[in-house]
Amino acid sequence: MSDLDLSDADWQTQYIDGEYVPVGDRDTIAVDDPSTREQFTEVPAGTSDDVDAAYEAAADAQTEWANTPPQQRASVVRTARDLLKEHRDDILDLLAAESGTTRTKGFAEFYTSVGITGEAASFPTRMSGDRRESTVEGKENIVVREPQGVVGVISPWNFPLNLSIRAVAPAIATGNSVVLKPASNTPVTGGLLLAKLFEAAGLPEGVLNVVTGRGSDIGDAVAGHDEVDVVAFTGSTGVGRQVAATAAENLALPAMELGGNNVHVVTDDADLDKAIDGGVFGSFLHSGQICISINRHLVHEDVYDEYVERLTERAASLPTGSAHEPDTVVGPIIDESQRDQILDYVEETVDAGATLETGGGHDGLVVEPTVLSDATNDMAAACNEHFGPVAPVIPFSDDDEAVELANDTDYGLSGSVHAGDTGRARDIADRIDTGMIHINDQPINDEPHMPFGGTGDSGMGRYNGEAVMEEFTQQKWISVQREERDYPF
Repeated sequence: MSDLDLSDADWQTQYIDGEYVPVGDRDTIAVDDPSTREQFTEVPAGTSDDVDAAYEAAADAQTEWANTPPQQRASVVRTARDLLKEHRDDILDLLAAESGTTRTKGFAEFYTSVGITGEAASFPTRMSGDRRESTVEGKENIVVREPQGVVGVISPWNFPLNLSIRAVAPAIATGNSVVLKPASNTPVTGGLLLAKLFEAAGLPEGVLNVVTGRGSDIGDAVAGHDEVDVVAFTGSTGVGRQVAATAAENLALPAMELGGNNVHVVTDDADLDKAIDGGVFGSFLHSGQICISINRHLVHEDVYDEYVERLTERAASLPTGSAHEPDTVVGPIIDESQRDQILDYVEETVDAGATLETGGGHDGLVVEPTVLSDATNDMAAACNEHFGPVAPVIPFSDDDEAVELANDTDYGLSGSVHAGDTGRARDIADRIDTGMIHINDQPINDEPHMPFGGTGDSGMGRYNGEAVMEEFTQQKWISVQREERDYPF
């Protein structure tokens, strides 16, 4: 389809106004492979001047892009999707090298990204308006939907491709321009890769700009720029609060998908085979470094011992190691600071009285799959978003207690419920305060047409489908006085 070559690309640049900007006199940020701890590449440490240049280019390009015929905008996004598919193996290799992505997680992230981009390609012809009656005689009311303008995107390192493209592709499709700041751990798969894909797809210069850099250096400049109209952020709740406040000061709309503390509820009549299958996948995919992974297993006391025993056996048998090995299930944590935080949570939880059933150690950045029984909601690995391959298992006596435990958190992102009776599961799910919940499954679900987001400290706004179209567009009321109107003076 194209002469795009990702296997030998130069990633030591930024991308501003259609130009790849080299390091020049800037500092650089080393990007290390979590499996080997060897340097994968280095990128420029962007400055506030770079952010200004990116926003200026985005603002200059946006009006013309918004006025581009919808079928042309759709074609560009559709071509980007096709390029994703064409370069699948190279992209999977990049994800492994940059973010420690195992093959299983890589396929999940890749195909979710393909689906989201394909869904976004339908948006240009779905930006429908409305006609409404008027209270004034002879007047016609028309409501049209237009782009917000310039969208700033700040994306994380755990699902860099997916969590960048789920904002970038819809924003572009709906006629906005974009300034993207990927995480400093994953500037390629979260940023520069998208620049190359959309450039090869025929996106005009300036519509997408990628500024690499540390959040501590340029995050405020991206979130608080005079030209930004929407700030789409995915990351921790603590940082998200700061980003949202900075955006709001400039009257930009914050679209925040933040942390989670997701439960996996297992009742006494649940099918334990299915519940444990879901529990293993939901806790240990990508070493638990997922905002929608299982943070707490809530299990009825009548099946608690069996559940713990079987979950422990499964966790201990999972293949661990380098993300470059095809059979690895639990690969490396992104860096030392994240690893140490996970291990601290485990140690604090054991000190508080929990039983370490398996795991608790590490080999380099690979944290062993860990199961903690006799846990309670207030223990460190349960009350915090531990973001690791850790499964605290907490008993409950009845459905009311399960709901109470589930809701004993400020977060409300995702969750899952297993019960033998689907009606019972639905009753429990209805009472859990969360933006998403899945019955007879586990919490890690993302479909391109379904609203993705949380409540409480898990953020504001929604991604995917009609929901993200509303985030990145605004309504405009146009009235036409078709008959002469009498005024009182």
